Amino acid sequence: MEEESMEEEGGGGGCEAMMDDQNHNNWGAYGRHLLGPATAAPLGDRLLRGPAGPPAGPLLSAEPEANGVLRGCDPASAAGKGGPGAIAAAININASTSKFLMNVITIEDYKSTYWPKLDSAIDQLLTQSPGDYIPISYEQIYSCVYKCVCQQHSEQMYSDLIKKITNHLERVSKELQASPPDLYIERFNVALGQYMGALQSIVPLFIYMNKFYIETKLNRDLKDDLIKLFTEHVAEKHIYNLMPLLLEAQSTPFQITPSTMANIVKGLYTLRPEWVQMAPALFSKFIPNILPPAVESELQEYAAQDQKLQRELMQNGFTRGDQSRKRAGEELSYNGSSACASSRGYR
Repeated sequence: MEEESMEEEGGGGGCEAMMDDQNHNNWGAYGRHLLGPATAAPLGDRLLRGPAGPPAGPLLSAEPEANGVLRGCDPASAAGKGGPGAIAAAININASTSKFLMNVITIEDYKSTYWPKLDSAIDQLLTQSPGDYIPISYEQIYSCVYKCVCQQHSEQMYSDLIKKITNHLERVSKELQASPPDLYIERFNVALGQYMGALQSIVPLFIYMNKFYIETKLNRDLKDDLIKLFTEHVAEKHIYNLMPLLLEAQSTPFQITPSTMANIVKGLYTLRPEWVQMAPALFSKFIPNILPPAVESELQEYAAQDQKLQRELMQNGFTRGDQSRKRAGEELSYNGSSACASSRGYR
């Protein structure tokens, strides 16, 4: 019932109307805006005390504006100028404002109602496999984040999100440590792809927190923060075990699939570009402009490398196609050198 009540009252502009330059949520200013600039007493005091006697100063009138909206909310003034209809309208405005302000999300509400929903959704997103159907309401999760940001729980929510994902990544790291060498590369590839895929859903769900807290107060970006978590808690701990296995797989064609090798190498480069220095030749096969341009004096060396690769491919069952119109060795000596020179940027 509480959630339904919040849904009914949370309008599309409610959050933005309450956000000031500091914390985006100045309740007093919002209440005074509803009652008009001439109201001196705080809104909460007037709602609790009610009219205690003749007003000390002039009351706001209940005259309608051109668009039909009442100027003021005082029932006594409305009785003198607008009649019973104006009184009813003024009472409705006061009641609506009071109900709005009393429906505050406390820290207890956040911990018991709102964060558990976010926690469950994040769990599912972090552990889903590609193509899985996730039975969660993205609209409901987005709404939870929106309301919590509007009611000043951004800092707590950001802290909970970071802690949640950190704990998940630490478990992933321990599982990788227990993997045998022949499965290590594949499992790292799965962990990397699964996490990057989850970020594609998690980051948009927390877009309001990112905009009104992380970017504004921390001068950072949520996606960058979450990628950094994977770098620190997984990639950094495994890079020195992973790289020798990748180099060994590179020396044995198709020990792992080309797509797996490409995903890992590109992923490592995204996480930390300076890791290129650990294996420039490996990264250059998947990342352009890693190695310096080719020079003419090294063309024979490049051609020899291409010939070796072609021989290894044929030994593993890959044919060269129809060679009836070529002389023996022509493709190895000519096409090999030209293809290699082109790939190295030779002009």
